Amino acid sequence: MRELDYQPSQIARSLKTRQTKALGTVVSDLTNPFFPQLIRGAEDAALEHGYLLFTLNSDDRACRERRALDLLRARKVDGILLVLAPESTAPAELTPGGSSAAPVVFLDHVPTGIAADSVSTDNRKGARRCLHHLCARGHRRIGFFSGWPGLQTAQDRLQGYLDVVREAGLEEDPALIRHGDFRVDCSYRLAKELLIESRPPTAIFAANGMTGLGALKAIHELGLRCPRDVSLAVFDDVPHCDVIQPRLTVVAQPAYEMGRRGAELLIARIEGKAAGPEPVRIELQPELIVRESTGPCPAAVFAH
Repeated sequence: MRELDYQPSQIARSLKTRQTKALGTVVSDLTNPFFPQLIRGAEDAALEHGYLLFTLNSDDRACRERRALDLLRARKVDGILLVLAPESTAPAELTPGGSSAAPVVFLDHVPTGIAADSVSTDNRKGARRCLHHLCARGHRRIGFFSGWPGLQTAQDRLQGYLDVVREAGLEEDPALIRHGDFRVDCSYRLAKELLIESRPPTAIFAANGMTGLGALKAIHELGLRCPRDVSLAVFDDVPHCDVIQPRLTVVAQPAYEMGRRGAELLIARIEGKAAGPEPVRIELQPELIVRESTGPCPAAVFAH
């Protein structure tokens, strides 16, 4: 076998074992730096257990997500890691008791109303920590750039923002909340619109890394300086942040750990090693990392 470099055929093995030793992953936006980190964690865990990982991108579209899932099921993958697209609901055949033979673990975007295996972040707590940080620096008028309204992650981050606004007695102005699509171009436009108003915010909390980059681009183009004129904090760390000026204050999600834990849970289901039949929900904790993009509220605001 060594001399001839013989490699056993996994296809032939699968006919006997009824396992392909392959996992499928569907993510919602592969251009978002968060998801490559998640995929890397899942792939490392899969390879350690002898599984191959296929990755497909839904591009935030429910119809493309459906095609990706159909393709993975046709390929007879042993299990699926799924990040739901914004307007998607968990397909019935993939939920507990559904017709799909392959177990599913939901990552990041956890479906509501069903009991299913999932690995996510405590988004509400992360948003609260960030708002407390901005309040401690004297900011009273804080803008919030949300993502797709239908996503549970976006709803949780918005709720964390509103929790602190109400607890701290801040001005609850609907004009400060802007809903987008978690992408750079949209947040760039929203930030420009908000910052040229007669009463702009002194700080902005962006609900993901791409949204934060769009807001920073608008701040620079308007001739404002961050954090002197407006502070900026972001949910999700941004890769290579050392080359971005100023270095961004972030609520960092453990993306790699999310992918790794999700793959390990999925493999445990496939191999019958999970703790029991009850769905497992793993909620990871985010970390607030304070850098240069958040500073004290401008003195003019205190005077006002």
